[in-house]
Amino acid sequence: MLSPISRITAAACLLLATTRAAPVAETDPGATPAPCNQTALAAAADAYVAAQQAGRIALLLAVTAPNWTYVENNEPLPDVAAGGSLVSASDPANPYVIGTQIHHGGGDASASSPGAVVLVDSIVSTTNAWLFNATKTLQYVRQQNWTVLPEADRSSRAVLRAAGDAYLDMWSNATAAATVPWGRPCTRLEGSAYTGRGRPDDSCEAGIPTNHHQAPNTHRRYVIDEAMGTVSVFCLWEHMMNASDSHELRLEKGKLRYVHTMTVCGGKPCRL
Repeated sequence: MLSPISRITAAACLLLATTRAAPVAETDPGATPAPCNQTALAAAADAYVAAQQAGRIALLLAVTAPNWTYVENNEPLPDVAAGGSLVSASDPANPYVIGTQIHHGGGDASASSPGAVVLVDSIVSTTNAWLFNATKTLQYVRQQNWTVLPEADRSSRAVLRAAGDAYLDMWSNATAAATVPWGRPCTRLEGSAYTGRGRPDDSCEAGIPTNHHQAPNTHRRYVIDEAMGTVSVFCLWEHMMNASDSHELRLEKGKLRYVHTMTVCGGKPCRL
């Protein structure tokens, strides 16, 4: 599986995860994606970033299937998929932090374009998003190490999926926190709020939920990358205004190392 590809500009972070399979359903944690074509995944990610930087949808259409779908903040946008415009992520006057999952079809996804992009699923955060500050987010991301893990330090798809689910279950399940593979050091980037202090005892446990009777985090979509030790989960953040949410976790040697989150509340200021 190709790593989540990070392309960082002065105005925005574009955080991408790619897979050559349909989103793994919440009810089917054992599902296994089709084999990945690394070249196709990288080409699609580069095309997406170029399209966002230029605000030109044509650059993305070169790698999409005819019937592809674009989803933004949990809502399908058919006009974009039909050939509309994309917001330019390189405009410093309008900062964004964008998390995107790019899903590729299998060999039979389209007779004319096997393996082409069938779904671009994005969480697009800007002003009013939870703890939003693109400049700070960029600063903190650049301090982190997102290199490919040695094989001995990698976790299985099942372990990564379980870690993501355990973390997201903490708001509605009192026992979930005990099953998160907490590690130290671990740093959480929540919007632009950063827990890292550069210390070996940095922990992602600070500020975790103490109220476990909140609405659950539902409608989960996953991209899992063993080589990078990551699970990207998009979901509906029900206890905060039914917000659109992205959580990406990285495990190193089976322990949690990084957590990145974005939460968007339908253009309104996010409030608990």
